[in-house]
Amino acid sequence: MRSFARGVLGVLGMLWLAALPGRARADSDSLTDLLGPREIAVGEAMRGGATGQTGAAQNPSGVSLNRELVFEGGYGYRSSDSASLIGVSACDSTNAVPGCFFYNYAGVNPEMGGETVHRSTHVAGTALSRMLVPRILVGATTKYYHFTSSAPAESNASGFTFDLGMTVRVTQIINLGVSAQNLWATTSSPEFPRAIGGGLYARPVPMLGLGFDARWRLDGADHRARYGGGAELFLSGSGSQSGYPIRVGALHDDGLGGTYLSAGLGFASATWGIDVAGRHEVKGGSEDLIIASMRFYGPRLPAPAVD
Repeated sequence: MRSFARGVLGVLGMLWLAALPGRARADSDSLTDLLGPREIAVGEAMRGGATGQTGAAQNPSGVSLNRELVFEGGYGYRSSDSASLIGVSACDSTNAVPGCFFYNYAGVNPEMGGETVHRSTHVAGTALSRMLVPRILVGATTKYYHFTSSAPAESNASGFTFDLGMTVRVTQIINLGVSAQNLWATTSSPEFPRAIGGGLYARPVPMLGLGFDARWRLDGADHRARYGGGAELFLSGSGSQSGYPIRVGALHDDGLGGTYLSAGLGFASATWGIDVAGRHEVKGGSEDLIIASMRFYGPRLPAPAVD
């Protein structure tokens, strides 16, 4: 187990070194800038198992999949546009209406026309979830955003936008998830494009999770698809409440022509956890991302049963 963990750490170290030099193309928006290390590490394939902060980013209905109080904060850096990505959240799924409060900031500095411009995006919102019956969960996210740009061709914008999601618990080990991001908006902004996605998440044994997702961007001329998959292996000692989640994934965006590999490593105990993930573009460009987050838990109760 230790040699496996050292190998994953070595991969993350190489991704970090790769993220330091140079800039390449910048293809950021809220669909990717709000994601945390767990989603990044498994190829963004968490719509069927999107608990906690992941639910706020990918599928709000997933907040009801467990019962816990968790506070999370994270930071990420992306080399292609010198982006700083910050996120904090508080999620409580122990009450009658599970939900999350969250705030995200993305400050990016892409090159446009030979000059470096600065964009900043602030997003604050809440995600609420409800279990209609033990097998069907629904959820909605309300986000307020404020976007500014120094590029002459881009306009500042502020407004509200809304997401919807549903999770179907097919069996105790298989979930199907579908969600729509930015489905309605009070003000149109290219940083908040409409998109719809779905995925499958399976946990064949308690220590192993597998996921596959696909997402289609609905705004713009290309309506491009982005799809990926990954696995999470949770290693722990017999009877221990602590362990080490190890994650790997792959992702492809057919509109950008980009293919990415990702990996992540974490530590989780009954009261706190930490996750680190890295992603490297192996085809179509030179985007590199490294992101980390820390979580602190309050009360944690058994997850709801399917029946």
